[in-house]
Amino acid sequence: MAEPQQIQFRSDVTVELVRASAHDSDVLFAARVSTQGEKTLDAAAAGDDATARDRGLINYLMRDRHGSPFEHNSMTFYVQAPIFVFREFMRHRIASYNEESGRYRELNPVFYVPGPERNLVQVGKPGAYEFLPGTPEQTALVDAEVRGVCETAYASYQRMLDAGIAREVARAVLPVTIYSSMYVTMNARSLMNFLSLRTKREGTTFPSFPQREIEMVAEKMEQHFAELMPLTAETFDANGRVAP
Repeated sequence: MAEPQQIQFRSDVTVELVRASAHDSDVLFAARVSTQGEKTLDAAAAGDDATARDRGLINYLMRDRHGSPFEHNSMTFYVQAPIFVFREFMRHRIASYNEESGRYRELNPVFYVPGPERNLVQVGKPGAYEFLPGTPEQTALVDAEVRGVCETAYASYQRMLDAGIAREVARAVLPVTIYSSMYVTMNARSLMNFLSLRTKREGTTFPSFPQREIEMVAEKMEQHFAELMPLTAETFDANGRVAP
């Protein structure tokens, strides 16, 4: 019988930028080809940074929703999050995904438990929920119940593996709070679409009400996006966070 692994509980998510070919200047040569044709080749090959003078063109494209110039770039992220976050994420059919497999490897005993700052009480109606802090008793109850269920489930998983049961069968007892990992690759236009739906910001044109855990992933992805394409990110925000 294998030595059981120590169960871990986390209240955070991990988002790492693995590689990227994404610059504000990518938007410019893609947009200008419509009027300049082959004259844009030198600028495209040079990969020079966009300047403050280019802000107007990027703003025009964003404002009037000329979206295709924002597609000529790529960002690949490595994400660690509970499985229920990935199931929400993959509803966005705007990216390429590869996730670790519970059929081919024994899943690590790392589980999500809401942190004490996580709002617990839901009020309102579908599509416009508000979440309020729980009482200390509710917070303690959530913590205890999640930990207890995860510990029991992983012990059951281990017993089946030790008995020779296939991983793809044994994993059936594991809750969606278990962490998984994936690579996700998308362009800036797709990322802005994701951010518009999975972050809640005041003053947005179309308010969104995301679940907090996927919003945590979106916030970390947006930090990388803003570093790679600052003019595009600023213009996206200034135009009500509407994906072009």
